[in-house]
Amino acid sequence: KLHSDLDKGVGTVKYTLSGDGAGTVFTIDETTGDIHAIRSLDREEKPFYTLRAQAVDVDTKKPLEPESEFIIKVQDINDNEPKFLDGPYVASVPEMSPVGAYVLQVKATDADDPTYGNSARVVYSILQGQPYFSIDPKTGVIRTALPNMDREVKEQYQVLIQAKDMGGQLGGLAGTTTVNITLTDVNDNPPRFPKSIFHLKVPETSHVGSAIGRIRAVDPDFGKNAEIEYNIVPGDGGNLFDITTDEYTQEGIIKLKKPLDFETKKAYTFKVEASNLHLDHRFHSVGPFKDTATVKINVLDMDEPPVFSKPMYTMEVYEDTPVGTIIGAVTAQDLDAGSSSVRYFIDWKNDVDSYFTIDATEGTIATNELLDRESTAQYNFSIIASKVSNPLLTSKVNVIVNVLDVNEFPPEISVPYETSVCENAKPGQVIQTITAADKDLSPAGQRFSFKLSSEASNKPNFTVHDYRNNTAGIETRRNGYSRRQQELYFLPVVIEDSSYPVQSSTNTLTIRVCRCDSDGTIQSCNVEAIFLPVGLSTGALIAILLCIVILLVIVVLYVALRRQKKKDTLMTSKEDIRDNVIHYDDEGGGEEDTQAFDIGALRNPKVIEDNKTRRDIKPDTLRFPRHRPPAEDNTDIRDFINQRLKENDVDPSAPPYDSLATYAYEGNGSVAESLSSIDSLTTEADQDYDYLSDWGPRFKILADMFGEEESYNPDKVT
Repeated sequence: KLHSDLDKGVGTVKYTLSGDGAGTVFTIDETTGDIHAIRSLDREEKPFYTLRAQAVDVDTKKPLEPESEFIIKVQDINDNEPKFLDGPYVASVPEMSPVGAYVLQVKATDADDPTYGNSARVVYSILQGQPYFSIDPKTGVIRTALPNMDREVKEQYQVLIQAKDMGGQLGGLAGTTTVNITLTDVNDNPPRFPKSIFHLKVPETSHVGSAIGRIRAVDPDFGKNAEIEYNIVPGDGGNLFDITTDEYTQEGIIKLKKPLDFETKKAYTFKVEASNLHLDHRFHSVGPFKDTATVKINVLDMDEPPVFSKPMYTMEVYEDTPVGTIIGAVTAQDLDAGSSSVRYFIDWKNDVDSYFTIDATEGTIATNELLDRESTAQYNFSIIASKVSNPLLTSKVNVIVNVLDVNEFPPEISVPYETSVCENAKPGQVIQTITAADKDLSPAGQRFSFKLSSEASNKPNFTVHDYRNNTAGIETRRNGYSRRQQELYFLPVVIEDSSYPVQSSTNTLTIRVCRCDSDGTIQSCNVEAIFLPVGLSTGALIAILLCIVILLVIVVLYVALRRQKKKDTLMTSKEDIRDNVIHYDDEGGGEEDTQAFDIGALRNPKVIEDNKTRRDIKPDTLRFPRHRPPAEDNTDIRDFINQRLKENDVDPSAPPYDSLATYAYEGNGSVAESLSSIDSLTTEADQDYDYLSDWGPRFKILADMFGEEESYNPDKVT
C-alpha cells in the first residue's frame, strides 16, 4: 500500500506505478494506493521486482512528491522436487571387493531457495539394491555393502536411488534415478578339465606337424583372466607330441612331432597341464591355478607304402664300364602286418635317367650305356618302390652315382705352345718354363715328367730340364742363334703322367729366333726386318709408307678422271645421231626453229635407216627394232612422211601429243631432194593439201589450216 502525507482523502491525489512488471504482474489502485498481484509468481523464474511509485495532483497532473523506488521480494515455497541431472548412471566395481568399496557418487539438485527453510536440503536413500550396496545420505556416495560378491554368480545389479528435500521429512518432494552396476572380472578361478582322461585315435599315416586332437580346460573367468596355457608333462610318449593353445577357443591342440608307426608302438599315454597366464596374487591362497589331465592316444594301423633301408644311396662306377654291369642295389620293405612284395622302377624325368636300369624284383641297378666321366661326373636320379598288393602306395629315394676316372687321356703342354730365343742367347739360358694339363681327374700326388724325344735329343740346339714339380724349363745349348740361317726351331717334348696305365704324348714347341738388345729385351721377331737398313728408324719407315700411299691415291684419281672424260665424249657422240623428239604446248617458229631437232639426220641420210629410240621419253617396255625399207632416191617427201607417220601410229611408247620434225637440209644427193621453195616451179596455190586429212588425227589442225586457206583463196582457179 502506498500513501502520501498530502492525501487528505478527498480524491485530489492520484497514485502511479512503473518499473518491473508494472501493469503485467502488479497493478495499483490510483485512489487508495493499494498494490495487487494480478498473476501467480515463481521465485525460481524471478526472485524480486524493482518498482517506482509517485503521487500526482489529479487536476494539475503535477507530482506532489518526488518519485520513490521500492523492491518486492518473492518468498519461496517448496514447489520443486530434487532432480538427478546426470542420471541414469552406469558404474562398475571389481568382483570380490571388500565392504565399503567405492562405486559411484550421485548428485541431485533442488531449484528451491537453499537460504530459506529446508526446501532445498536433500537427503539420499536406496529404494532398490540392498543389501548389496549402500549410499551416504548427505554426499550420495555409493559403496559395496556385502563382501566377496562373485561375478560368476551375478554380474549385473540395478540400484534405485531416491533424493528427498525438506531433509527427508514428511511432506518433502522426492526424485529418483537408477544406477546400473557391473562386477568386473578378476582371476579368482583356476582352469579345470571337465574330465580326467581324454582318449584320442590317430592313424599311423598322420603327417608330422598335423593336429591330431583337441582338449579343453574350463575357466569361468573372462577375457585375459581366462587365457590358458597347455603343457605336456614329461613322461611316456610325450616327446612325440606337442600342444598349443587356440587363442580364440582356448582349446589345447595336440600336434604330431614325429611320425607314428603302428608296428613299433600302438599306444601312447601322457599328461597335459593347463594353467592361467595372468595370475592375481590376492588369490594365491585359494590354491594352485592349474589342473592336470591324462591323454591316451591309440595308433591306428594303416596300409603304408614300402620303406627304404636308407634315406639316400650313393654308388660308384668306373667310366667305360661295360653295359649291363651291376653297380649297386636298393632295398625297400613293407612293414605292415600283411607284408607285401615290392616292385622297383626308375622315376623317369629326363634322358639322363636312361643311363641306368633297375631290376624290378631285386632292386639291383646296372649301367645301360657307356659312361664318360669327362662328359658327366655324377648322376642323380630317383628310385620308386611300390607294393604289389596296392601299387598306389609308393615311396621314393634318391640315388647318386659317382663316375670314377680311368687314366685314358695323355697329359699335354699348357699354353703357350710358342716361345722365343734371342740371337745373342748364351748356353744354359732358360727361355721358357712349361707346365702340363690332363683331362683326366688327376689323383692326389699326380706327377708329370718332361723329356726330349729321341730324335731331338741328339741335336745341339735346345734341351729340356725337368724340375720334378710338374714343371720343366727349356734351355739353350748353343752360344747364339742366327735368324738368317734359321728363324724357327721345332722342339718335340715328351710328357708322361704317373697314373695307371701310364699315358704320354709328344708336344711340339715352336721357338722363334728374335733380335734382342744387350739386356735380353726382344726388339723384333719378323723375318722381313732382317733385310732393312740398320740406320732406318721407325719414324722414317712410317714416312716412306705415307709417301707410297699418297702416290697410289694420285694415280687412282688420275685414272678415274680419264675414264670419266672418255665416258662423257662417248655419250656426246651418241646423242648426236639420235632423234630428238620434243613436244610443245604452243606452235613453233617454223623453219627458223632449228633447236628442236637433230640436224645430223639430214646431213647423213643413212642415219634414218638406223633403229633409234626416242630421247624425249624413257620407254616403259622393251621395243623391238623397226625395220624400215631404205628410201629410194628421188622419192617424194610425202612418201617419207607417210612412212614415219605409220611408224608413230603403231608405236606404243609414243607420247600422246603432236611431234613436228623439221628437215632443213639442202644439197645434192638428198634422199628427200630439195625442200626449198626457191627452185620450185610451182606456187603455193598449186599445192594440194587434201592428203593431210588422210594422215590421221595428229595432223588434223594442220589440215584444217591449209584447207581453209585453199577455200578462201580468191586467185585459185577451180
